[in-house]
Amino acid sequence: MPTTTSASPAATAHRRRSRRKAPPPRQPWCCSFGLDPSTAAASRSPLPAPPRAKPPHQLAPPLSRRIRSPGRVSPIDDPSFAAAAGSCVSARLSSVTKCPPPPPPPPAAAAVDRTRETLRLRLVDKGVVLEVEEVERVRRESKVVRKVLRGRGSEVAVEGKVEVESFREVVEMMLEDEDETAAMRRLARGGVARAIGALEVSLSLMFDRGVNNCLKYLEAVPWNESEEDIIKKLLSQHSSYKAAFRNLLARLQPQRPTSSAELVVELVDSITKGTNNNARKELRNLVNGILSKSSVYIKGDKELDKRSIYCICHACLNSLVGLFDESSDLVPADQTSISSVGKGPLEGIYKLVEDTNWLLQILIDWQMGEEFVDAWANKKALRSMHEQVSPMVRHELSRISATIFIAMGNGKLHCTGDKRFSFFQAWFRPMLVDFGWLRRYPKGLNVMTLEEGIGQALLTLTLAQQQMLLMEWFEAFSGQGRECPNLMRAFQVWWRRSFVRSLGFLTKAG
Repeated sequence: MPTTTSASPAATAHRRRSRRKAPPPRQPWCCSFGLDPSTAAASRSPLPAPPRAKPPHQLAPPLSRRIRSPGRVSPIDDPSFAAAAGSCVSARLSSVTKCPPPPPPPPAAAAVDRTRETLRLRLVDKGVVLEVEEVERVRRESKVVRKVLRGRGSEVAVEGKVEVESFREVVEMMLEDEDETAAMRRLARGGVARAIGALEVSLSLMFDRGVNNCLKYLEAVPWNESEEDIIKKLLSQHSSYKAAFRNLLARLQPQRPTSSAELVVELVDSITKGTNNNARKELRNLVNGILSKSSVYIKGDKELDKRSIYCICHACLNSLVGLFDESSDLVPADQTSISSVGKGPLEGIYKLVEDTNWLLQILIDWQMGEEFVDAWANKKALRSMHEQVSPMVRHELSRISATIFIAMGNGKLHCTGDKRFSFFQAWFRPMLVDFGWLRRYPKGLNVMTLEEGIGQALLTLTLAQQQMLLMEWFEAFSGQGRECPNLMRAFQVWWRRSFVRSLGFLTKAG
């Protein structure tokens, strides 16, 4: 009974210890071998002592592994090592103090050398640091790194707002020996934006091979306007690479500057000589966008050669005279069916009127149209032919007059009073008879704007001149009705100025 009673607590304690978690793994010993964990645990446990240790020759085969450093082992297959291992184990078991001392730590100088073997490249804007161990290779590639290392530094800062991918791309180019084809493929995978960022980093580090690779790639691909602005900024900030920038600059700066005014004249002349109507319309819109005052393509008022444009205008007017002379024989004055008109000179008239109106509008926009008003008023040959040609053809001349009336009424033409009246004398009556045709075939002309322009332009003349022209209109309107322009508002203003206000002023003066 006592034996049973005394054995029960020991068994209970053994079971409790078996349910506990296993102790953490023991750190290796300072000698070449580690003790058996069960042996060390037995010396501290109250349980019965473990079995007697076996002779050394029986322990040799299991201890055929040697610890080289914590966590790294290597097999040893030499048979002679077993005997030495057995003797060492017996010595360890007899007295732990006889173990050989641990190897001394490496000297501090070696640690410093290893630290210096790592170069830190910091992208300041993003707060990213790349550590490079192949310092010598980077030293050969970058002039900036050479300068920093020469000054006992270990970190290079890279300024600029570039992406981390571009930064990493440059570092990888430094560490790899790539030919030009491989470098182009690398940059092509990232695209233009990343290549621009890589160019900026390469320029900051003075990494010549990277600069040349990025320049060759960018020279061969298209850019958008924002990318073009960034490239221009980089090229202007790094003038020391001007020779390398030569091919790229050829896309941004002409080698032999040409006057834009001369090119505009060539474009205009080419359009007036074109034969495809749809293409000519598209090209006119293109040139209008370039010549617009609000356009980014215009720098100043010297972008248009006034003399050359007027030469083209006079050439169109002279050709118009010739075609009208020819059409007067083909189309009698009493012919009013537009479907019966054939091709040939009539299509040439339509084209010349369209071109002349376009050139006139350019001159008006650039405040150069006053000379055209004088030239148009003095075209006596065209004015005399107007009465001899069918209205289906002659109304095209009134399209040119309509442009002048509208511009004059809007205050965009600043002609003298004599020139304004001379223009009205020449082309006011033709406008009265052609207005109905312009209403039926406007071709983009706003008839209400035309009526308003005629009235406002007429009111810029003297009251006597206004009276003469308005009475002529009154007579025409009474016979043709809406086939004439509606100038009633201008008539009312003229009447009020001539009689009502003038009479009141004279009455007060008397």
